[in-house]
Amino acid sequence: MSEQADSSRYFYGTGRRKSAVALVRLYRGTGTVTVNGRTAREHFGGRDVLHATMMAPLRLVNLQGQFDIVVKVMGGGVSGQAGAVRHGISRALLRVDDDLRQPLKRAKFLTRDPRVKERKKVGLKRARKAPQYTKR
Repeated sequence: MSEQADSSRYFYGTGRRKSAVALVRLYRGTGTVTVNGRTAREHFGGRDVLHATMMAPLRLVNLQGQFDIVVKVMGGGVSGQAGAVRHGISRALLRVDDDLRQPLKRAKFLTRDPRVKERKKVGLKRARKAPQYTKR
């Protein structure tokens, strides 16, 4: 993080998707995005779809380039992490301006995606796959 980011006031939000959790801080700035100490493109391996996913809330409310974003994300895979960052950015934007709730809610950016891997049940091979039936 830069010295500017540490000293100024920030807006925060916690985002979750599947088993990923993202702690997001928005600082007034120029639009740099740092994820776990690296640039967002480095962290997500240059996958533009994931970068577009996480930046969607800012694009929706026309605030791209106005905030420096510092994210600490843990758990899950890269797709789940991108969704968690999107959720966290959306929640942080509510702290910037509560009037943004309506467009963010309409785009379903404030809804946590609750899908997680289903656990394996006793007597089954996987979560739902039963052993093969034999008549005799």
